[in-house]
Amino acid sequence: MTKESLKIVFMGTPEFAVGTLERLVNDNFNVVAVVTQPDKPVGRHQDTLQPPAVKVFAQEHGIPVLQPIKMKDEQFVADLKSYEADIFVVVAFRMLPEVVWSMPRFGTFNVHAALLPQYRGAAPINWAIINGEKQTGVTTFFLDHDIDTGRIIMKKTFDIDDNFNVENVYDGLMALGADIAVETLEKVIATDGNIETIAQEETVSEEELANLKPAPKIFRETCEINWQQSCKSVYDFIRGLSPIPGAWTTLCQGNKQTVLKIYKASKTEKSSADHKPGDVVVENKQLLIATSDFFLSLDTLQLQGKKRAEVKDFLNGFRCTEDVCVK
Repeated sequence: MTKESLKIVFMGTPEFAVGTLERLVNDNFNVVAVVTQPDKPVGRHQDTLQPPAVKVFAQEHGIPVLQPIKMKDEQFVADLKSYEADIFVVVAFRMLPEVVWSMPRFGTFNVHAALLPQYRGAAPINWAIINGEKQTGVTTFFLDHDIDTGRIIMKKTFDIDDNFNVENVYDGLMALGADIAVETLEKVIATDGNIETIAQEETVSEEELANLKPAPKIFRETCEINWQQSCKSVYDFIRGLSPIPGAWTTLCQGNKQTVLKIYKASKTEKSSADHKPGDVVVENKQLLIATSDFFLSLDTLQLQGKKRAEVKDFLNGFRCTEDVCVK
């Protein structure tokens, strides 16, 4: 078997998935079709349809595109079968029903942006940073009936610098995800589909298995900052949600309350022992917020209805009185 004879259907939607699809095309793998989400209505009146990034790339390279609304739709399933794919490759896509993932003779593997079984779920990059991890990575595994639980094919690690935010890790894992997808396909070709796998629970210690960290979908309420935490925890929380969707808090100025998004902050060694968490202090051209142990210095922020600003510009129009705080 060769890469030219191995028929691949690629499934994915966002820019993260494009990195892997582009690599497969550039490396001359035989991608016979792409499956992605339907075009998304955008604009004030939702009257403009925006195609997924994967669709745009596929059309530019002459690859047929399927965009089912429902993955069990009979016509979609029939269309998918018509490509007679040997294997499906999934990157940043929706949950697949068994009628889909069991279709190809060599199965369906997923590229997950974490070191499984840690961080199963929809937002592994965000939660790894929020939890202050020093390392994450990518994993390829075969899909089964549950979410992110299938047998592992390969793992690759990625170090998380203390200054990295989601964008930094996203870019790093996008490139690493392309690497691991290619290497996994090369293993499939070399073994004629009889690739060795290992159960997820056998790849970690008993202690890790007993303390698995989930990666659930992130909602607006997830992004609210808890100032009762340590400075390090709040710092990690902010970078774990930056630049999208952005951590937020409520700025209170007397009777006025305004949502304040924080995109970048810096840890300090200035003790907040004499202040309540959430107290605001302006000092030496810094906007400082008290946490449970030290002050956090805000760097890039955005008041609701205003443009994103660096702290020096924000402070030009900000008056810090005794009753100013965040909560």
